[in-house]
Amino acid sequence: MDRITAIERLNAFDKQGRYVFTSRDLAKIFHEDTPRAFNAGLHRLVKDGILTRAIRGVYVYNHAKSKDAYTLERIVLALRRGEYNYLSLESALSEYGVISQIPIDRITVMTTGRSEEHQTPFGVIEFTHTKRSPEQILQDTYFGHSPLRHATKKTAVRDLRRVGRNTHLIDESELYHESES
Repeated sequence: MDRITAIERLNAFDKQGRYVFTSRDLAKIFHEDTPRAFNAGLHRLVKDGILTRAIRGVYVYNHAKSKDAYTLERIVLALRRGEYNYLSLESALSEYGVISQIPIDRITVMTTGRSEEHQTPFGVIEFTHTKRSPEQILQDTYFGHSPLRHATKKTAVRDLRRVGRNTHLIDESELYHESES
């Protein structure tokens, strides 16, 4: 893949609002490359600052005009395709005003996948496993203004209590305000 072709193709996806890619996505975009040429081209695009390696197997197009404040959430969606994921715990509760701490460079995500934490150049993604069924997850979450589903206030509190951490941060008076979503 040459640099000009790569930028043209990535710009075409950017126009559709897409700027986070897995290496498999990129392999399909540059399908005419042999695996060796693809890997060399990918390395070159990262070295030249066109792509940023967010995490193993996930890349962000740096020159995207569609880049927004939800890059970490888009990385979650790329990294955990095929699993149910939703913003919960401290991230959701700080948005609701139920806890006073605001996670600055991290998001907390409940997932049907395994628990783990990933450091990225864009912040930390913390995955916490849930045994909830897909039906229950869909019932207890909603799509807001971002690409990732969000826990309702009640669900986020329940998740935080279930994992048993930072429960001392909960402002009990905020639990009963109407802005439930």
